[in-house]
Amino acid sequence: MSETVHPLSGSTPAGPTGEVSIRTIAMPADTNPSGDVFGGWLMSQMDLAGGTFARYCAGGRVATVAVDGFTFHKPVFVGDELTCYCHEVRRGRTSLAIAVEAWVRRMDSNVHEKVTEGLFTFVAIDDNRHKRVIGTGA
Repeated sequence: MSETVHPLSGSTPAGPTGEVSIRTIAMPADTNPSGDVFGGWLMSQMDLAGGTFARYCAGGRVATVAVDGFTFHKPVFVGDELTCYCHEVRRGRTSLAIAVEAWVRRMDSNVHEKVTEGLFTFVAIDDNRHKRVIGTGA
């Protein structure tokens, strides 16, 4: 029997795909009045992770230009340890597509679950915020 592979991220039910780019804890300040962690907070953490990863791949400064295929699988709770994993999906002359998976380790347990994934597109930019060819530095 073959393993299920997600078409966007390439991950399997067994674990995350890619390199760790960011790790943080969901805090009470990241919630709405009902106590649920905002999806926007999670998206911003994933953008930070993808941007950091893309900067190394591009050899310099990058800017987010698109987010596609965003899927929220499970909620994130206060106290969960969030880890974002990244890998390069596509490379153009001036842009990179980076798949970002968000996984949590639930507070007070060793349960790891994928909670969200998305595809972020970054464009390489120079010090004047103009597009540049990837690998030419900031």
